[in-house]
Amino acid sequence: MSYARTWGIGLLGLAGHLVEVEADLANGLPGLVLSGLPDAALSEARDRVRAAIVNCGEPWPNRRTTVNLQPAALPKFGSGFDLAIAVALLIGNGRLPAAPFHDVVLLGELGLDGTLRPVRGILPMVNAAAQAGLRRVVVPLANAHEAGLVPGVEVVPVDTLGRLVAFVRGAESLPVPPAVGAPAEPDGPDLADVVGQQLGRLALEIAAAGGHHLAMIGPPGSGKTMLAQRLPSILPPLDDAEAVEVTSVRSIAGVLAAGSGLVRRPPFQAPHHSATLPAMVGGGSGLARPGAISLAHRGVLFLDEAPEFGTQVLEALRQPLEERRISLMRTRGATEYPAHVQLVLAANPCPCAKPAGDLACSCPPQVRRRYLARLSGPLLDRIDLQVYLHPVTSAQLMHGEGSAPVPEPSAVVAERVLKARAVAAARWSSGGWRTNAEVPGQALRGPRWRLPRSTVEPLRRHLDAGTLSARGYDRVVRVAWTIADLHGRARPQDTDIHQGYAMRTGEAV
Repeated sequence: MSYARTWGIGLLGLAGHLVEVEADLANGLPGLVLSGLPDAALSEARDRVRAAIVNCGEPWPNRRTTVNLQPAALPKFGSGFDLAIAVALLIGNGRLPAAPFHDVVLLGELGLDGTLRPVRGILPMVNAAAQAGLRRVVVPLANAHEAGLVPGVEVVPVDTLGRLVAFVRGAESLPVPPAVGAPAEPDGPDLADVVGQQLGRLALEIAAAGGHHLAMIGPPGSGKTMLAQRLPSILPPLDDAEAVEVTSVRSIAGVLAAGSGLVRRPPFQAPHHSATLPAMVGGGSGLARPGAISLAHRGVLFLDEAPEFGTQVLEALRQPLEERRISLMRTRGATEYPAHVQLVLAANPCPCAKPAGDLACSCPPQVRRRYLARLSGPLLDRIDLQVYLHPVTSAQLMHGEGSAPVPEPSAVVAERVLKARAVAAARWSSGGWRTNAEVPGQALRGPRWRLPRSTVEPLRRHLDAGTLSARGYDRVVRVAWTIADLHGRARPQDTDIHQGYAMRTGEAV
């Protein structure tokens, strides 16, 4: 037999594509030609595969050999096709039967000694195989646990090419991967640690209940970072589809811990203010890797000291915040990653950042304006909640003394958030939206959900006066719906609109 076919998976972002690996062995000058838009790492597969086959004791076919990866128009990246190419060559050379590999996906990188090495992105690859109807996948032993996270797929772990060849011939058994219990995700910080800051706690609860973006401005020590770090603790856990998606992003980025299960808690990403544009949105040669905004998908992207970030980095967030995905254009095509995040910004009111706040500030007014102006108007217009936090008082700090209330823990707040989200999801289910922040303005202003003119009249005045944009109008209404959900009201009332406007602008409506 001089022709053989096996199956692999190619990744473009999170999208996996079934790739047919064809091998044709013909008479002629010995050599191996690899076609089908391979990148540099894949083009080097001819040398890795040759050494792996020979070092496993199998003869190399001294014939004119062509390996084609279909569809040919789809760019192929990485070394994950090595095993599929090697098996196709062995079948074409008559060293292995074709039947055992019918409808079997082969994934893995080969070392020169035939060792099968792990590759990134196994989870989305196996998920793509399952969606394509192929239910058996051969993976490197080190990737077996991650591959097993996809339900309904038989995972065949292999440590070397020689072991796989011997197994197919019935001469040896395959290794059994060690039993690894998925480690419990550690508990994050709790809201009970935050004393005082009732406005900040309220803004955090509204943000969690409605999926709103949040900006907090205040002097050092006012609790901005503590509040932001505790936002994931009051967000609902990820469902199955979200967990697979979030875990897949981490798998592609290579940050998924060995032996870990599906990520069930909303992720939290807090890049340093020196982060570059590719680090934030994704990038790299060949297949663009996900950046911080994609690693925070279905979770929180926290930018501490936000004005210190580069202007390009901040402005690059505007489009993903609206579209909830990011498309990275490269010479060989586009790669798309999800970016459905809750953005939380924290900023000092001025460069001097005196702990006592405005009373001790030594910055001239123009310096203060210039500092906060680093957060552009178009970016802030996309932030639903913008609150100013004042320093904590001694009475708030010593909450255990006297009659000062004890701060609510995250579990209590999370319960209210979960109920509010359930109400919103039921209300917007016909449109496919799950949180108030996702609802487009057309739906909010449509006949079914339009609020009475008397309720939104203050917003209309600000809109006509130019002190509120059309986007800002919709965002205040969304926040008002969330406030109503938290209070168990069927529709927002005047007080909800007033509070929503105040939480966005810091001013009375």
